[in-house]
Parts: sequence; structure tokens; C-alpha cells
Amino acid sequence: MSQLIQISILPEQQEDRDFILKRGLKKANLKASDLLDWKIRKRSIDARQKQVKLNLQLEFWKVGETKKDIPPFIPQQVHQAKEIAIIGAGPAGLYAALRAIEAGLKPIVFERGKDVRSRRRDLAKINKEHIVNPESNYCFGEGGAGTYSDGKLYTRSKKRGNVLKAMEWFVHFGADTDILVDAHPHIGTNKLPKIISAMREAIIEYGGEMHFDSKLTDIRIENQEIKSIEINDKEWLDYSEVVLATGHSARDIFHLLHRKNIKLEAKGFALGVRVEHQQQLINSIQYHGDDQNPYLPPASYSLVEQVDGLGVYSFCMCPGGIIAPCATQQEEVVTNGWSPSKRNNPYSNSGIVVSVAPEDLPNYEKDNPLVCLEFQQQVEKACWEAAGKTQQVPAQRMIDFVEGKISKDFPKTSYQPGIVSVDLNEVLPEMIAKRLQKAFVAFGKKMKGYYTNDAVLHAPESRTSSPILIPRNPNTLEHVEIKGLYPCAEGAGYAGGIISAAIDGINCVDKIVEKKTSD
Repeated sequence: MSQLIQISILPEQQEDRDFILKRGLKKANLKASDLLDWKIRKRSIDARQKQVKLNLQLEFWKVGETKKDIPPFIPQQVHQAKEIAIIGAGPAGLYAALRAIEAGLKPIVFERGKDVRSRRRDLAKINKEHIVNPESNYCFGEGGAGTYSDGKLYTRSKKRGNVLKAMEWFVHFGADTDILVDAHPHIGTNKLPKIISAMREAIIEYGGEMHFDSKLTDIRIENQEIKSIEINDKEWLDYSEVVLATGHSARDIFHLLHRKNIKLEAKGFALGVRVEHQQQLINSIQYHGDDQNPYLPPASYSLVEQVDGLGVYSFCMCPGGIIAPCATQQEEVVTNGWSPSKRNNPYSNSGIVVSVAPEDLPNYEKDNPLVCLEFQQQVEKACWEAAGKTQQVPAQRMIDFVEGKISKDFPKTSYQPGIVSVDLNEVLPEMIAKRLQKAFVAFGKKMKGYYTNDAVLHAPESRTSSPILIPRNPNTLEHVEIKGLYPCAEGAGYAGGIISAAIDGINCVDKIVEKKTSD
């Protein structure tokens, strides 16, 4: 059995493997001759003290021990195997398909959007021409929302499944091995498309199918069991197992299920703004003035505050990043953030959002499962109207927002469609705006320099998670009323990022395998 050792080093020592090994051997009271092999298992930055350090977890295998190298992905040929339908080619759908191939099932993936390369033209139209393709945008298309909005792989969902397996699959298909080591792993939007393409090629090579521009438009249910699905309003296909991995922005799916009287529940989510600072300022704050250290990466932050009974917190923090337009319909605006792999843009951005439950909302109706969705839509449309009915977003300097002043000018923003000076207190719901005001002041006390008028708020940050829960049986992962329907990942309310969504895709297929084995 291997041995884990914890050590701390200076940032400039991180490339000196001989030094790291000697430090680890001394801590473990071992000699180099005692070792069969070793590796750095985890790496994280410790900036709590003025002297910034790196914390490393080393794994040692001693002579005489067995080090097992298990292939991360073990596919089967499934050309003639039992078929399952997977709706959506985001991380949940892709990982469900890969797991199906491992398990000897044939995945048939239907994606409403385009392949990962073709999506780029539609993203360019949003940025340059303010034209939103409702089927191909930052949220819809191969790879899902995460592909062109960052590729952060950090997850707290350790109990939901095999995080290491999910990470190893990314490496198998082309990601850097650093993601297996870093405490907050990140691939980068510039690298993800190639990895997603490699996953698709593997799915097809081993017998699965990928269908783009293929939107789920109806489902047929008999005796509380799923029987068939309709694609693009014209083609009916029979399936007894359907993994519904459509993402948190597929509102048409929520409405379809609601029309079919399939049980849905309103789910709490979070809504606020995306804040942009200069990255150098965040580096200086987080690294105690050591912001020019070439051995330190662009700094991130994590903030949380309870304000008048609701949580306000940072979400999807992007060091060296860019703010992107993530609307899925023409008459709305939505912001999100992403970073390239080097995180080398001059800006830092993060969502700062207020966590709300259905009963907190002014439009709350006990028996309306769409209440949070409707609130989300109202805010996005109000922001679209306030900024001139384009993909420009309403914006305000941070202190101006807190003091209720219209901003007279702005520093340069990374948000390509552009920003319009608006008093966000008049656009955002009062319950959101008032809490954000108090939170920014509190955050400024936690991070000296964060509360500044050089920071710009872009509104809204509204697609933090699904505002709908599609309830499922915790034992089978099927819908509580419909056998064979597997609500999956973010769109169903069971994940909160790329890795947790990928794990949920694996888990759903595992349950299908269990069901087939027991039949």
C-alpha cells in the first residue's frame, strides 16, 4: 500500500523535483533506495500568510509494494449492442455515452446544437452581430456550456461518484496531467474543443452514434414507462431507456415535461451580477503584494456572506478571464465567465450572486414548479431592455452601484458585445440589489482593495444552476413516476459543474446496467 506525505515548499521550488523528493523522504523518514516510485498527488497554493507557499501531497511506493496502473477507459465494441438514448452532448451526455461503451451498451446521442467546431461561428455572431441562435450558443452544442465557458473541473461532490475516474478520462482524451494534481484543476476554453472532439471520435469508433441538430421535441409514455422520443418535430424513435442530460438552460424541455404532466419541482438557485477587476489587483490582494512573482499563477478568490437571511457568494471565479454573452434566446441577456488555459488576460471576473429559494421570490406560487424559471426569465429580459435590446449588458461601477449613482464612464471591459451605463438598482429585483450592496461592502473588508470603483458590475449572472428539479428515485435514478427516464446532471438539478455533471452521467448509465443485469 502506498504512503501519503504532506510537505510545504516555496513557489520557486516547484520545478525542482530532486528537492521535493528529498523533502518528502526526510518527512517520511525514508531513503531513496527504499522507493519503488513516487509522484506528486495534490498541489495547492497556501496564501494565508504573507509568505505564499505550495502545499504538496506526495505518494510513495516502497520496494516490494505493487503499483497498479489501471487503464482509465476500457471500451467494448457496441455496434450490435442494446441501444440507449442520451439527450444532450454536454459533459453528462458524453460521459454517459463513454460509460455505456465500457458497459457494452450502444449510446445514441441526440444534441440540439452543432458540433464543437461549428459552434464557433454562432458564438462570433453573438459577440459581433448580437444575433443569438437559440439552438447553437454558449450553452447549447457539443460539449455543453462548459466547453466555451471555461472548463473548470473543481468539484466538492466527492460523495456523488468517482471524481478521479472522471478526471482520468479527461487526461485519456488529451487534457494535461496537471488536472490530476491541482487542487482547483482547469483545462481552458482554448483546449477543451480538441478533447471533446476526441471523446466523440471514440464514441463513434466503438459503435455509438452522435446526432447533431437533433432536438428532443416530444416523448411518448405508456403505463408510466417511456416508449419513444420525437426528434425535430418529425421523427419518432423507440427507446426504453432515455438519459435526459439537457443542461440547465433547456427551458423548452421543462415546458415539455410540464405539458405532459410529468412531475417537476421549483428549485432554489442564485442570481446576481458578474464583477470584473484588473487581475493585477486581485494578485496583489491575494498574494500580499507579491503580485509580480513569476512562479505564482493568477490569483483567484472565494467569498461568501450572509446578508438579511440569504447567502451571497462568489461563483465561477475566472482569473485572467473574459466575460461572455450566454443568452439562449434573442430577447434576453446573460453573462458568464471563462479563462484560457494560461489565464493570461488582464482581467479577473466572478459571479457574485444571491442564493434564493422559491418561497423567497415575489412571484411565489406554491403549486407552480416554474416559479424560479419565470423569475430568472423576467430578470434577463429586464436587463436586455435596460441595455438597449441588444447583447450589450447593463453595467455600473461597484461603488456607484452601492451609492445609487449612474456611472459616467467605464474602464475597458472584456465583455465583447459592450456595456451600457445603467443604475442596476432600478433593473435588478430589490431583494437582489440590496443584498449585493451590503455584500460588496463586507467583501471589501475581507479583501482590502476589492471594494473599488474600478470594478465593474455586468448584469445579470443568472444561469448559476437549474431553477427546476426533475425528481428521481434515489435508488434507481429514474424519474419518480416514469420508468426508463433518467433525469441527469445540471438540467435536472443534480450537478453543479463539469465534473459533477460527468459523474452523474456515469451514475445514470450504471443504474441502467444494474437494471439490465437484474432483468
